[in-house]
Amino acid sequence: MRPMRASLANHVCDHSEPPGTYRRDVDLQRKPRARLGSTFREVFSYFLEKVVAVATKKSFAVLHLLTIRIVMSKRSREEAQVAADAEETSAKKLKVKKDKKEKKEKKSKAEKNGIEASSGTVTPADDVVAKDNGGLSKEERKALKRANKEAAKDAAAQEAAEEVMEAKGDDEAAAKAEKKARKKSEKAAKLAAKVSEANDEDHGGALAATKVSGVGKEEARKYYEEGQIAVEDSQKDNIGPVLSFDELAFDESIKKAYFTGFSAPTPIQAVSWPYLINGRDVIGVAETGSGKTYAFGVPCINRIKKDQKRIQVCIVSPTRELALQIQEQMIKLAEPKGLKVTCVYGGVHKDEQRKLLKGTHVLVATPGRLNDFAGDGSIDLSGVHYLVLDEADRMLDKGFEQDIRKIITSCAAGPERQTVMFTATWPPSVRDLAAEFLRDPVRITIGDNASGELRANQRIVQEVEVIEEMGKQPRLLELLKQHGTGKNKNDRILVFCLYKKEATRIEEFIKRNRFNVAGIHGDLSQQKRIESLAAFKSGEVPILVATDVAARGLDIPAVKLVLNVTFPLTVEDYVHRIGRTGRAGQDGRAITLFTQNEKALAGALINVLKGAGQPVPEELMKFGTTVKKKGHDAYGAFYKDTSDMKAATKITFD
Repeated sequence: MRPMRASLANHVCDHSEPPGTYRRDVDLQRKPRARLGSTFREVFSYFLEKVVAVATKKSFAVLHLLTIRIVMSKRSREEAQVAADAEETSAKKLKVKKDKKEKKEKKSKAEKNGIEASSGTVTPADDVVAKDNGGLSKEERKALKRANKEAAKDAAAQEAAEEVMEAKGDDEAAAKAEKKARKKSEKAAKLAAKVSEANDEDHGGALAATKVSGVGKEEARKYYEEGQIAVEDSQKDNIGPVLSFDELAFDESIKKAYFTGFSAPTPIQAVSWPYLINGRDVIGVAETGSGKTYAFGVPCINRIKKDQKRIQVCIVSPTRELALQIQEQMIKLAEPKGLKVTCVYGGVHKDEQRKLLKGTHVLVATPGRLNDFAGDGSIDLSGVHYLVLDEADRMLDKGFEQDIRKIITSCAAGPERQTVMFTATWPPSVRDLAAEFLRDPVRITIGDNASGELRANQRIVQEVEVIEEMGKQPRLLELLKQHGTGKNKNDRILVFCLYKKEATRIEEFIKRNRFNVAGIHGDLSQQKRIESLAAFKSGEVPILVATDVAARGLDIPAVKLVLNVTFPLTVEDYVHRIGRTGRAGQDGRAITLFTQNEKALAGALINVLKGAGQPVPEELMKFGTTVKKKGHDAYGAFYKDTSDMKAATKITFD
C-alpha cells in the first residue's frame, strides 16, 4: 500500500512533468472568458457599422434634398425672370401698338380736317369739277395724296422703331424671329426649286419642248437633190432641214457663242437637227469632216438640266484623240450654259480621272475605260437620256461590240433614251446594232452613197506615186521642200507612217533636215501625244508625223497636205487618213507613196480614186484591179459573214 501512496503523491506533486500539461489545464480554464471578450468586440463593431451606415444614408439624403432645393430655387428664379421679361416685352408691345393706334387716329382726324377745310373753299365751278372726278377736286386729291405719303412715312418710321425696340428689349424674341424668317426663306427656296424642276420635267429643257419643222417640202426637196442627201424615215415625219441658224430657238447670246464664224449649217447638221430636237433616234452616214460633232452636240446641250449634277449625256468614241477632240468642241457648247464636260480614256491613271467626274453633265469616253468606271461604281449611267455612238463602224471593227452593248444597257431604258449613231460606212454589223437598240431611227445619208460604202471626200485632190522602197525618204524630202517652205512654210502637213518605229525614224529624218516637226504614235506617253497635237493645231509645229492612231476622227483645222509615206493595211484606213484635210467645206490635197509591197491593195485603191473622180496613174493600173476579199480580224480571208443568210428550217421527226 505504501508504494502506491508514494506514487500517488509523487504524481500529484511531481514537478518533473512537462510544463505543457499544467498550462493546458490553465488554458482550458481561461477559454470561456476569452470567447466572451471576442463576442463583445464583434457585437460592438456590428452596431458601429450599422450606426455609420444609417448616418451615411441620412447624410446622403440630406445632401440630395439640399441639392434639389438649390436647383429648384435656381429654376424658380430663372422662370420668374423669364416670366418678368415676357411680361415686360408684352407690356412694351402693347404700348407700341397703343401709340401706333393713337397716331393713326390723329392722322385720320387730320386728314378729315384737311379735306373739310379744302372742301370749304371750293367754288361752284370747282364743285362741278369735283363731282365729275369722283367727288374730289384736284386740290383735294393733292392734299389727300400728301397726307397719305406722310402717313406712309410715319408708319414706316414707326415700324422701324418698333423693330429696334423689340430687338433691344428681347434678344430671345429677336433670335426666334430670325430663326422663323430663315425657315420661311428655306421653305420658299425649296418650293421654288420644286417648281423649277417641275417646269423642267414638263418642258424637257429649253429646246426639247420646241418643235422644229424646218423648211417647206419643195425647198427641202431641192436642198436634198443639190446636196445628194437621202433620208429614210419609217414614220414619214417629213421634217424639212434647218437652213439657217435663225430657225433654231436659241437666245441671241447662245447663237453668237455657238455659231460665230459659220455662215450656215453643214448638210448633216441641217438635216439631223430637226429630227434630234424632236426626240427621234438618228443614224448619220456621212464622210469625215462633215461637222458631225455639232450635229449631235447642239441638240443634246439644250436638253440638259443644269441643277441635276449627274451624267445626262454620254458620247462614246473609238480613240483617245477623238474623245479629247469631241470634249474640246463640247466645252464650247457647254460653257455658255454653265455645264461640265469630262473626258475619260485609257493610258492615264484612273484616280486622276475619277476626281474629275463629280458634277459632270456630259461624259465623253472610250469604251474600255467607260466600262471600267461603270464596273467599279465610279460612273452611274442610269441617268443618261442622250447616248451618242460616234464612229460606230470603227468601234465595231476594233472589237468593241460587247463593250458597246454593255454601255447601252447601262443607260436609261429604251423609251427614256434617245440614241444617236454616226458612222462613215453602213456595214451589216452596224445595221444589226442599230436594229437592236434604236427605236424607229431616221437614217440620213450625206453624199451619193446610199449603200453606205466608204468613199473619199471629193474635195480632196488625190495623187498616187508608185516608187521603189528606197526612194521614199528622198521623195518625202522633196515634197516637204515643195509644200512646206517659202510662202507655204506655215502650212500644216500631216505625214502618216504604218508602224511606230517607222514614225520615229521618219520624224528624226525630218528633224535632221531642219524642219520643225512633232510626232504622235503609240510609243509616246499620253501627255506627250496631247502636247504634240496641241502644238500642231496651234501652228507652232507645222509638220506632224503620225501613225493610224491619229488617222480617224481628228479635226485639225487648215491641214493643207496629207503625205502617206507607207500605205495603210486597209483602204478604209487610207480614206480616213486623207480625210484629215479638206474638212468643213475646204479643199485639200493628199499624196501617197505606193510601192510594189502594197500591190494587193491596188484594186481597192483604184476603186476609191474612181469613186471620187480622181485620175488613176498607169503604174497603179499595172498591179491589176482585183479587189481582195476583206478578211475578218480573227478568221482572216476565210471568214464568211452569215448575217444575211436565211435561217435554217427546223425539222421535226415523228
